[in-house]
Amino acid sequence: MQAYRASILHLLDDPTKTEEGAVAFHKDGLLLVEDGRVVGCGEYAELSPWLGQAELHDLTGHLITPGFIDTHIHFPQVDIIAAHGKQLLDWLEQHTFPAEAAFADPKHAADTAAFFLDELLRNGTTTALVFGSVHKVSVDALFAEAFDRDMRLIAGKSLMDRNAPEGLTDTVESSRADMEQLIADWHGKGRLGYAVTPRFAISCSDAQLAMAGELLARHPDVWMQTHLSENVHEIKETARLFPKAKDYLDVYDRFGLLRQRSVFAHCVHLKGEAFQRLAAKGGAVAFCPTSNLFLGSGLFPLEEACSHGVKVGMGTDVGAGTSFSILHTLGEAYKVGQLRGDALDPFHALYLATLGGARALDLDGMIGNLEPGKEADFVVLDLAATPLLARRLAETKSLENKLFALTVLGDDRVVARTYLAGVERYRRDSAQAPT
Repeated sequence: MQAYRASILHLLDDPTKTEEGAVAFHKDGLLLVEDGRVVGCGEYAELSPWLGQAELHDLTGHLITPGFIDTHIHFPQVDIIAAHGKQLLDWLEQHTFPAEAAFADPKHAADTAAFFLDELLRNGTTTALVFGSVHKVSVDALFAEAFDRDMRLIAGKSLMDRNAPEGLTDTVESSRADMEQLIADWHGKGRLGYAVTPRFAISCSDAQLAMAGELLARHPDVWMQTHLSENVHEIKETARLFPKAKDYLDVYDRFGLLRQRSVFAHCVHLKGEAFQRLAAKGGAVAFCPTSNLFLGSGLFPLEEACSHGVKVGMGTDVGAGTSFSILHTLGEAYKVGQLRGDALDPFHALYLATLGGARALDLDGMIGNLEPGKEADFVVLDLAATPLLARRLAETKSLENKLFALTVLGDDRVVARTYLAGVERYRRDSAQAPT
């Protein structure tokens, strides 16, 4: 058994729904981990009699939180992060498609996958829902690297049988065969999961979307991820291509893609009745503020989505998103809320990045907080990582204000260590991250 002494903060429920008992904070806390799972989490004074022969890691002065959960990110777009361009559809043509074409090469895919996962761990992200390219080898490479790290990761190959350059399109039959093989090889292996991944409605024919729905019906425990209502031009083009659909969400619903374990990125321009339909079917939204701002897509109505019972997690959406850091992304989410007149509560922000993300992925029985029995995915945060942060927090008394300052000023420098299933996989300032 391993024991970690530090301040500990995690969420037991959505703090906007449960007034008391949602926030668990232990100023002098102790986290007990055995065989990859949490066996105890609470005050040091109460749990220390359980230590026995456990190895104690004294991290006093640091803060332990659950590992961060990224519900939307593109592995093949690492090398185009911070690429100058116009809005969504132009950006895809100018930057995304050329970059993704390179992932037909297995070596390029493997090299990028290793960098990509190391970057997630360096930023404290322990679970991610990931888009691959259209090439099967890209997803094989990503799963192989994640399996070596014992990382909880869900991914899928992008489905695109139209409106994409030559070399980046598949067919209904080729994509079906690729996905069946990927599911057989990787889904449920270690802590991996497969996601059926239509890029977005524009890139998929009716036959492609119908096939995706059929595959989901045959494999009800896999996930579905796609984009929804991100950009006004995208919405207009989708309406043109699917004239029989009630709206953009209905395009997916009529093909059986709106269900439990369906995660829709962005939803910037969705409104009340559509949010109600999404919630009723058990779907979830990935809120991607840095991407929505960078591409000028709009301001996600977080408060409205939550008011309709929609499950929401945070997404960095690299490469249109501008940072791998969920902490930084939470700071941008606050700014989006300010522009909409809805200030994001810091405890709700941490919920969205941890337990809320786990609920969006239908994994809250396994990850998302540090309750006994959960997988021991957690991060150790250095509250004095930068001189400015140390000075700011030294003058801050309340936990709420400290957490808020951390989300606004924090980034990868704050992450001192990252643990997957109780094993240290990243330590800041080490010559090489343990794998």
